Amino acid sequence: MRFWLVYLLSLSSVAHAGELIGKVVNVHDGDTLTVLVGSRQVRVRLAEIDAPERKQAFGTRSRQSLAELCAGAVARVIERGKDRYGRTLGTVHCASADVNAEQVRRGMAWVFGRFAAKDSPLHALQAEARASARGLWADPRPVEPWAWRRVQR
Repeated sequence: MRFWLVYLLSLSSVAHAGELIGKVVNVHDGDTLTVLVGSRQVRVRLAEIDAPERKQAFGTRSRQSLAELCAGAVARVIERGKDRYGRTLGTVHCASADVNAEQVRRGMAWVFGRFAAKDSPLHALQAEARASARGLWADPRPVEPWAWRRVQR
């Protein structure tokens, strides 16, 4: 088992351009984690989704959900550019799961409408989570993180 982990981590230097492979060493919140790629730590913001802030309702649960999916795991990050804070934007896969989609499916994040394509499959996952009252959708009036942040300023 350890051999395979070392082998997978060594692949980070031969990963395709636009793709990172490394071990998840920190889960900051429900949509941000840190991946160790070789000896470099890369902060990754999950693209097209926005999770509740840590001090917001469901913020802690969203972070726990992302940790369940990825903490200590080998992650494959398909890079989508950088955000205004310099974090790598990406679609993250841990243990073959599309983590961005899984956070939305579990009701632990919103589709970030400004940045997600109108035809993104994430919209259907969000509608399903909302209809099933999963996660943050159990709240009758959940507050979007972008609206919550605006009020906090």
